[in-house]
Amino acid sequence: MVSIEELGGEFALIKRLNSIIGKPQNKAVVRGIGDDCAVLRIGGKLVVFTIDCLVEGDHFSLEWFSPREIGMKAIEINASDVYSMNAKPAFALVSLILPANTEAGLIEGIYKGIKTAARKHGIEIVGGNITHGKKLSVDVSMLGFVQGKPVYRSGAKPGDFLCVSGELGAGCAGLNLYLQKKKGFESVKKKHARPKAKPEKALRLARFVNAMEDVSDGLASEARNICAESKCAAVIYAGKVPVSSQVRKVARVLGMNAVDFALFGGEDFELVFTVPPKNLKKVQGFVVGEIIRGSGVFLEENGKRKKLERFGYDHFLKKTKPKGIE
Repeated sequence: MVSIEELGGEFALIKRLNSIIGKPQNKAVVRGIGDDCAVLRIGGKLVVFTIDCLVEGDHFSLEWFSPREIGMKAIEINASDVYSMNAKPAFALVSLILPANTEAGLIEGIYKGIKTAARKHGIEIVGGNITHGKKLSVDVSMLGFVQGKPVYRSGAKPGDFLCVSGELGAGCAGLNLYLQKKKGFESVKKKHARPKAKPEKALRLARFVNAMEDVSDGLASEARNICAESKCAAVIYAGKVPVSSQVRKVARVLGMNAVDFALFGGEDFELVFTVPPKNLKKVQGFVVGEIIRGSGVFLEENGKRKKLERFGYDHFLKKTKPKGIE
């Protein structure tokens, strides 16, 4: 038997599972596997449908997350996927896996966070499920309505600029501060514990971009996803990746690479997008590279270009996980 790690990790597993599922048979499916959300046509409207799960010891730790922060994060990360498709979230289901000794107050705190974030985005919690298991997990399914036309990963074209909507790396930097028990840098830690979807940015960008998704697994991973779906390649210019002075300071304190936080860390929930030259002045963000013909993702640094073999966080590849994450 081949393990998921031996298979190539999460991305390779998704490709194999997609081959088993095959092409959608129902004509209501506009877009199936391959994007941040599925797109369905229901009652004449385009609806996006997504799901994401938070697992204790992997996506959060009760050592540094409050229950309320866990609930808020569960909503924000799903809302981020919805917005990245040029849609507004509307409804959600919440499924909980609870160890037998879980205190009711902890779950009430998580639900207070869910309520806070849901109200901010205009989302109604309409049901869910509860069962028991070895680890605390919060699983959210979310529906949203497309605003105009959906934006996919598959629209990138050679000649497009590869851009991001804001500074990257703080999510991973904050995690490593917690893992190494470093004091200070509260603003960076907050970026990890309290991530925020970027609705205004996403919905404003959607009119001008060819492809877009949110930065949940790192810039390198998101660029790979766009290239795989668009059948093209990308070059990322290391010197143009926007990283704040605080994150650079964290990297020096931890003895780590600040640009690596941005490329391979994830959980920044900014947007990565490709834009044709004619629209570049119409968007706000940072140009970090370009889309070219070919396949794969290349990193150009100090005048040298190399093809990336390492990408962002992968649940099944040990080499992508910071020490302390199970």
